[in-house]
Amino acid sequence: MYKNKRILALIPARGGSKGLPGKNILSFCGKPLIARTILEAQKSRYLDKVVVSTDDEAIAGVSRKYGACVPFLRPRKLATSTSNMIDVVLHCLDSLVKKNEMFDMVVLLQPTSPLRTTQDIDRAIELFFKKKATSVISVCVSEHHPWWSISLGKGFKVDKFLGGSSLHKNRQVLPDYFRINGAVYISTAELLREKRSFLSRNTYAYIMSPEKSIDIDNKIDFEFAEFLAKK
Repeated sequence: MYKNKRILALIPARGGSKGLPGKNILSFCGKPLIARTILEAQKSRYLDKVVVSTDDEAIAGVSRKYGACVPFLRPRKLATSTSNMIDVVLHCLDSLVKKNEMFDMVVLLQPTSPLRTTQDIDRAIELFFKKKATSVISVCVSEHHPWWSISLGKGFKVDKFLGGSSLHKNRQVLPDYFRINGAVYISTAELLREKRSFLSRNTYAYIMSPEKSIDIDNKIDFEFAEFLAKK
């Protein structure tokens, strides 16, 4: 408990993956990918419990081996490629309430962000309390500036250039834009239940480096993340 708040770490890990089958338990630097997130969460100074939500027995077994709690198997309807993550979070909170375990906050940690560290988790939680936020999300600087994005019309004709007059400006003079990197999401349980979102008018950003913001979706992402982790 930190500042009288019980904080849950939730690691969502479904069994099906089209981009990289079985990615959550593939060997990453000598350990299953999901183990890296579990171990970093366990070292946090603020998290009260680390729970893995999965529909897969193999993932559940690996998660328990590395010390995470797997109190239930996620329903199949919440484990498809189109399942809403908020429904997964609320299902976990409701399942824990039935076991008389209540939490004031949720820290969502996706196992596909293996370069996120305990320090990132704790600093994001500290930012949450410092700003008196209702939620915090991790971000990094956008690698490709959105002002240089275009939409195409018929026959691949350029339809719209989002940057307007910025086409011939150097990247260095353009204002920084940030993207959500998927590594850390923090929210009050109350906001999640009321708004079904990690975003609110009182959301703050925890900034991470692009190098730590790799989100594994396919084999190339996996190999690049492992390269960076070993380096």
